[in-house]
Amino acid sequence: MKRILFDTNVVLDVLLDRRAHAEASTRAWAAVENGVAEGMLAAHAVTTIHYLVRKELGTARAKGVVSAVLRILTVASVDDAILQEALQLPFSDFEDAVTAAAARSAGCDYILTRDPKGFRESPVRAMTPEAAMPLL
Repeated sequence: MKRILFDTNVVLDVLLDRRAHAEASTRAWAAVENGVAEGMLAAHAVTTIHYLVRKELGTARAKGVVSAVLRILTVASVDDAILQEALQLPFSDFEDAVTAAAARSAGCDYILTRDPKGFRESPVRAMTPEAAMPLL
């Protein structure tokens, strides 16, 4: 079974039903729900997701959404070692570097993101949800 780490933008596509991107992201999410793949989320993404969902849907709904996400996706740790590794990666975006380091540490096969170019130097292969579907 493939282990995939969902980038924040892909999770938000599903949760906020972002029309332009939701279909492929939702299919990847469904692969996790159906047991075809194991889904993960970097720990630092959880607070970002809560913040952005809260802005759209309010505090009570945001807590419920995060709770639902945590029932489906396993959290990939972000600790001192992950942050130190991320600092050494040749990324211009530190958040993406932390995501990549967390995915590597968690043994992920892929990172699903709408911005694979941002992960060119990633130790874990990054791809769009559309590109990942044949692999799932």
